Amino acid sequence: MDARQLKIDAARVALGHVADGMRLGIGTGSTAEEFVRLLAEKVAGGLDVLGVPTSERTAALCRELGVPLSTLEETPELDLTIDGADEIDPALTLIKGGGGALLREKIVAAASKRMLVIADRSKLVDTLGRFPLPIEVNRFGLRATEIAVAEAAKRLGLSGPLTLRMTGDQPFVTDGGHFILDASFGLIPDTRALSDALHAIPGVVEHGLFIGLTSAAVIAGGDGVETILAAGNQEFDRS
Repeated sequence: MDARQLKIDAARVALGHVADGMRLGIGTGSTAEEFVRLLAEKVAGGLDVLGVPTSERTAALCRELGVPLSTLEETPELDLTIDGADEIDPALTLIKGGGGALLREKIVAAASKRMLVIADRSKLVDTLGRFPLPIEVNRFGLRATEIAVAEAAKRLGLSGPLTLRMTGDQPFVTDGGHFILDASFGLIPDTRALSDALHAIPGVVEHGLFIGLTSAAVIAGGDGVETILAAGNQEFDRS
């Protein structure tokens, strides 16, 4: 099966967890966009939901397709967030931020009762780190922040290039007005330690390690779709 069809299959199963009246966080990226398209069909058929998008890109697609939107200022508590991921480990810790929206994605996920991740099976890994870790940083003091990140990683036995994400010949700028460093550290055996070390650096706004936020993951493969529950979750329902 092609990659897009797998994304659609996962998104369709995730849509089954969306109930009438939900306040819904809506993620960013190619998989999340497939979910938005399916959600819009349900909304056109009468489903009553209120979406909070995690990026301007997602907001524009929702408006184009007729999905009603709010903001976290207006709707600060959400029932469910549905989003994609760049990597997923067995504990459902994620690397996110390939689409450049990691800060808003993490804020929305943290404001939700539950987070459901949708992905194809290629995103499952034993240990995170094959995909470069996005780190959102303040523009001010960029070089000093880059050095601090490299030193923090070194203390944890991690090394590798830090690459400023570009759009053409200009730095990529997030919706929040920040830059992104893509950190190719390789495998990350202790995600919590790295998370803590990065958060201790003043110039780091946020990073793409999502730890303890995922309730379940819907994973599509050539042999079907499976739902993986986070440890301690006995079920994933609409309550």
